[in-house]
Amino acid sequence: MARYRAAIVGTGAIATAHAAALRALGDRVELAAVVDVDRARATAFAAEWSVPTVAADLAGLLTGEHLDLVHICTPPAAHVPLALDCLRAGAHVVVEKPPTLSLADLDVLVEASRETGSHLATIFQHRFGAGAARLRGLIAAGELGRPLLATCETLWYRDQAYYEVPWRGKWETEGGGPTMGHGIHQFDLLLSVLGPWEQVTAVAARQARPVVTEDVSMALVTFADGTVASVVNSVLSPRQVSALRFDFEYATVELSHLYGYTDANWTITPAPGHEDLAERWAKASDSTEITDHLPQLTAVLDALDAGAPPPVTLAETRQTMEFIAAIYASAFTRRPISRGEIGAGHPFATSMNGTGAPWETSR
Repeated sequence: MARYRAAIVGTGAIATAHAAALRALGDRVELAAVVDVDRARATAFAAEWSVPTVAADLAGLLTGEHLDLVHICTPPAAHVPLALDCLRAGAHVVVEKPPTLSLADLDVLVEASRETGSHLATIFQHRFGAGAARLRGLIAAGELGRPLLATCETLWYRDQAYYEVPWRGKWETEGGGPTMGHGIHQFDLLLSVLGPWEQVTAVAARQARPVVTEDVSMALVTFADGTVASVVNSVLSPRQVSALRFDFEYATVELSHLYGYTDANWTITPAPGHEDLAERWAKASDSTEITDHLPQLTAVLDALDAGAPPPVTLAETRQTMEFIAAIYASAFTRRPISRGEIGAGHPFATSMNGTGAPWETSR
């Protein structure tokens, strides 16, 4: 199999997950370089992970090194310029969530990828667990019947000290609150299971945290096939949980965890007359834990080996990012938002706070 040369840009906490996954991939990929504006931190990271090259500037590294894959692990505001440098240099990109601060910025990357032929994948690792794959397979085979109802909850707790990091809690540097930066993993998994959404009706509020973004949001969602769902995102919840529930004609399937899951976190409750579904689910159990990036990065390399776009593709990412924009647009304009409504030039395409949050009295 091909051996890829990779670099990590940004050596903060999330970079460790990328480095660990790359090491676990063995001879398929070499972590050849790290980049960080903090030279001391980058040097320490490189020593820990046996990385031969440390650089302070990505553009210079791309000029002097051949890189197949660049992992962008910086705060969100830096993602677009860094990704553009990579794509234009012929390197594929793996970017942490959220990939951009707006739909308009994402479309810039879509166009750059089309022009250069280089790919960009967004880290949405929760799609890649065995339970999620099994659920999608059962749906595709029609074994669960029609999806009817779903609930999606990201109820987390972040105290005031968390927001002392300068870029957090601001539209211009984080892009949003828990809708953008916390709940995104759970409702991305929801969307990967249920498919295209059609309409969103939402509320958002700033209840308690010292931020200019929201600290809680709630949405009612209608999907293309008629399924209805609720989505709640919070950083105010002392009893933390990440939870998904899917009610089908023949069974309820649930996932409850916090930051990562195994098959033990999934349950299936068959409807009367469909008890065999529980047996089939149990027989296909898998012990893989989705707390790291290895399953998705394995899929990325598999796709590159095959000459295919790596998952999660820009088209898939756009569905999730448009959903986020729709939550904000509905909450701040106080009306339902339909898929496709937020087009080029729309205020919520260029910024997730669009026409302004109700609490932003200075606007």
